[in-house]
Amino acid sequence: MQFPALPSRLALLTAVLLSASAAAAPSERGARGGPGAPAAAGAFGAYLAGRFAAAETDTAAAATNMLAALRADPDQPEVLNRAFLATLLDGRPEAPRLARRLADNPAANLLLAGTDVQAGRWDKAEQRLRSMGRTGPVQMLQPVLTAWVQFGRGQPEQAIATLRPLVEQNRVRALNGLHAALIADLANRPREAERFARLALADQPQPSWRLAVLVAGVLARAGKPQEGERLLDQMARSGDDAALAVTDQARRSLLAQRSVASPADGWAEAYTALASALRAQGSGDFALVLAQLASRLRPGFAPALALTADTLADQGHTAEALAMLGRIPAEDPLTPVIDLRRAMLLDKLDRTEEAVTLLGRLTEAYPTLPQAPARLGDLLRRRSRFAEAAKAYDLAVSRTGEITAEDWPLLYSRGIALERSGDWPRAEADLLRALEMAPEQPYILNYLGYTWAEQGKNLDRAKAMLLRATELRPQDGNIADSLGWVLYRLGDLPEAVTWLEKASELESRNSVVNDHLGDAYWASGRQREARFQWQRALTMEPEADEVGKIEAKLRDGLAGDPASTAQR
Repeated sequence: MQFPALPSRLALLTAVLLSASAAAAPSERGARGGPGAPAAAGAFGAYLAGRFAAAETDTAAAATNMLAALRADPDQPEVLNRAFLATLLDGRPEAPRLARRLADNPAANLLLAGTDVQAGRWDKAEQRLRSMGRTGPVQMLQPVLTAWVQFGRGQPEQAIATLRPLVEQNRVRALNGLHAALIADLANRPREAERFARLALADQPQPSWRLAVLVAGVLARAGKPQEGERLLDQMARSGDDAALAVTDQARRSLLAQRSVASPADGWAEAYTALASALRAQGSGDFALVLAQLASRLRPGFAPALALTADTLADQGHTAEALAMLGRIPAEDPLTPVIDLRRAMLLDKLDRTEEAVTLLGRLTEAYPTLPQAPARLGDLLRRRSRFAEAAKAYDLAVSRTGEITAEDWPLLYSRGIALERSGDWPRAEADLLRALEMAPEQPYILNYLGYTWAEQGKNLDRAKAMLLRATELRPQDGNIADSLGWVLYRLGDLPEAVTWLEKASELESRNSVVNDHLGDAYWASGRQREARFQWQRALTMEPEADEVGKIEAKLRDGLAGDPASTAQR
């Protein structure tokens, strides 16, 4: 599901949620040596540890330390707010108890309102919603959340009436239309459910997997199963990882069961959709808050847990992300998609053989789909296992069917694996075909242009391609290096030095860039500077087969005219 750009006031609410109140830090009394100094000192140490852990998104340590600080200084508002947020993010049972002490905290009120929904306290839940005003995410989600409360109270007509005028608006039509459709579907009003479902899709030429699945189910129950199937067919043909979750066997389950069966499910769905939009716009911390709220309402909810894992992985918490994926039930339709993510996380943790085994099982389990072998190729290529990667890509390409412009990344990746494993004719064919499909992709322009420069052929075309690549990515040091290198091979030493110096500024720790700059300096008569660059290159973990070459240049210098091997 896609949302418009979020208003700037949402960032303000995020800051409120994450920074708590403007109270004094718990160090003041202890620092002055007044009554209770030992307790305050303990509170301050735990508070600082909790703040640091929270900044590192270490939710377990943040919660443990903030709870310790709160026990030592129970009346400190700053500590209370932060302890609540930490326990919420870590899924601790203390979060609701702390939330009851925070009447003005939006996240606390959302948590308590969700608890009321789970308990069927509809009036109390609606009262909490209305007391929160209409700012930030409440403004966006309040109609949907309120409509689900009304439905839970036994007022489906009022619930649909709450959302109907908003479905006609373009701003968040997909959100309101989807939830109006889900409520009408549960209320056994198929004609209205169908209409709202179509409106939810109106502005979504490529709907997300979740939107497609939910709308397909509504259409099937409204007597339009063929249209639901066509929607899932579109997802299956998209090439997206989600195609693994709309196989024939999965479809029967997806279309037969209501994925959203209660107001609590509806709230969890709304939270997850907004959290996904926030993550896409860089608000990962607030996305975690909403995803945790969703998980509390609906334990084991795969979209919320996967979103939490993705956000943790974004922030470098790979092990925690992997553990979060482990909470998704094995029978969930999203399991094969989750396994693709699990494999990538295993590889990041240097558990590469486990990842290879997992991707191998997926490759066999879904013998007509390219996603698993393509991911296996990516993993093997990153691990410099290029021949194995090329075979995996071959399998992925064979499963892709008709190659279209959207498939250029697969050809580009296979071209790299083939080139690095010594099969240049096939590599060049893949790279040229990828370039034909995506002529403005700077990475294709760069890889093909640089390889030609290394081979000393097609140099004029390589130069033109790399000039365009630098226009598309002016701050990319690798592309600047490639352009400098082709200019060096053409014998244009002044321009070569200019571009290679720029590359060394942008990629100062790159062995290849420093080596190239050393060559250009030597050819320009700047031998002392050349030796300095070659010496630097040796300290930057060059590839094994380059070490001897650089050492030879340091010993003997560089012989010959740099343009002498060029073949135009």
